[in-house]
Amino acid sequence: MASGAVIQQHARDFSGSDIPHEIHPLLDLLSNTLVLHQTIPYLPISSLISLAAASPSFRELLLLRTPGVFRHLDLTSVRIAQFDIDGIDHGGEVWRNVQLDENLTEDDFYSGPLRGIFQSIRKRNILQDVQTLVLDGLSVTAEFCNDILVDPSLRVRVLSIRDVKNLNERKLMQSLRYLCRSTRPDHTPRLEGLYVFGARDAAAVTASSPARQNGVAPVGANVSIGWNHKSQHALKESIRSEGDDWYHRKGRIINKHIADGWAETLFDCREVIRFDAVLCTGPRHQNSPVFGKFPPSSAAVENPWGVATFALGGCASCGSAPEGFTVYGDSSADQLPLLAPVPLHSSTVKAASCPKPSVGSETGQETHKFVPRCLECIRERYCFSCDQWWCESVCDARSSFPPFLACLGSQNFLFELISE
Repeated sequence: MASGAVIQQHARDFSGSDIPHEIHPLLDLLSNTLVLHQTIPYLPISSLISLAAASPSFRELLLLRTPGVFRHLDLTSVRIAQFDIDGIDHGGEVWRNVQLDENLTEDDFYSGPLRGIFQSIRKRNILQDVQTLVLDGLSVTAEFCNDILVDPSLRVRVLSIRDVKNLNERKLMQSLRYLCRSTRPDHTPRLEGLYVFGARDAAAVTASSPARQNGVAPVGANVSIGWNHKSQHALKESIRSEGDDWYHRKGRIINKHIADGWAETLFDCREVIRFDAVLCTGPRHQNSPVFGKFPPSSAAVENPWGVATFALGGCASCGSAPEGFTVYGDSSADQLPLLAPVPLHSSTVKAASCPKPSVGSETGQETHKFVPRCLECIRERYCFSCDQWWCESVCDARSSFPPFLACLGSQNFLFELISE
């Protein structure tokens, strides 16, 4: 009876359209809103469009009747979005959407694949529904990013451009600082979170089929595939058990070079746009609550602000830090970094900055905290062997015996250098 009632309800919902008499089991399953929204983010856009083209019923469900189907759009695995050409001087080549001629600009060339995709999905009335856009590893120009940010027809709230190619970071900084100016129009910009500093999320590794001889795979190849799967599973479980960057994993979090100007950009955008990095709160910087209370290190270059590239625990001696900890739930929102991976089921910065509980911890009982520091603020205070550090309240980094040499690991490392 229940199954018949469901089919009758579907028939009423799709009345007037060309629907087969017997409802497809997949259509019946995806008609459940909860199942649909939990499944859709895992499917590439090509699969969604192919499914919508399968029948008028699927088209009405995915494109017309259900909002939010294309809320999360990840183009990193789309084949035509890849950019593998090194130079622009390839006479006679024709891109999918632009022809190389004397009128072609540098932005048209490098952003050509993505602009072609955008034009295609805009015609399908998909682009205006995208709220999370992932472009990691693709060819993304600053002009293309600016078009996404200022286009009034787009509603992108979370944008990920980690490890992209051909990005002019200075132009991007200028666009971001202009968008976050104090005289900006109300309710602008729509962008709330930007992933740009961290490394792109690791893609799922699929084992390729071994070479077959007479239709049978070699026994050794099957054994290798089995061990590869086990190794990938173990690695994935190990990464998952370590928890989130900043809160659970300590040490150097951001490995890429931080271009000049990013610290000022984070400061100017602090109340408008959140990033996957935060400002350093060391005493050398003007945004620190203890700015000016400690003498500067002679080895450090003084900057008003700095981007934190290290996440530290408490000082190895006193267990704290002069400026205190950044604590999730207590610190202001602009002090909380966006966490990887990009959320699948939500497009809010609140979800993107919420740390997951550690393995074995009780929900609600764990305090998520860290000390954000740049390299200059821990110079001669940090041991790279064991990730311990010593704060300004405990010792002076200008002393003839730097505090990090007190670490046993550093002593062993120093002994090895002397003995060579």
